[in-house]
Amino acid sequence: MRKIIVLSFITLDGVMQAPGGPEEDPSNGFQYGGWTSSYNDEVSAKIMEKQIKPADLLLGRKTFDIWESYWPSHAELWPGVNEVTKYVLSNTRKKSDWQNCIFLNSVEDIKKIKSSDGADLKIWGSSELVHLLLEHDLVDEMWLNIHPILLGKGKKLFDNNAIPSAFTLAESTATPSGVIMANYKRAGEVKTGTVGA
Repeated sequence: MRKIIVLSFITLDGVMQAPGGPEEDPSNGFQYGGWTSSYNDEVSAKIMEKQIKPADLLLGRKTFDIWESYWPSHAELWPGVNEVTKYVLSNTRKKSDWQNCIFLNSVEDIKKIKSSDGADLKIWGSSELVHLLLEHDLVDEMWLNIHPILLGKGKKLFDNNAIPSAFTLAESTATPSGVIMANYKRAGEVKTGTVGA
């Protein structure tokens, strides 16, 4: 069985929209594209090498549209991105000229891929897809790169429909620029109780 791993650049208030640049995703009038740029340093670059190691990708259609126009001609920045299988959840797309793309139609399709043999599935961006996966309790692991900034508006990593679930911190680093890079792994159900009891 494959793991589904969510990797996300997020702000303190959970915004994940357009971390890479002003033109990445200006939808809904978002004006802060590229908000991660001033936080890059050698420590975060080293951890990013681990995060972008080859794995199959699971993407929402909007993120795929952005990536399809960028990564095929910038693969030197992410070795292997063209070669790995890219699974795309979409009701509107059926094919792509980008190599190794498979289009999925439903959560059931994702469950079949997850239960098959093969590389783990990494998700970057794709806020609506992440919401759907959390709603169906399909996320095994998260790499959250939490930046010390508030943006208020923008697409958020979490919504109110996630199935309650516990995670454990497997690894974390605070970079010199103040980014917390934390790896969380699924750890069962949420436990409740009384503080101090």
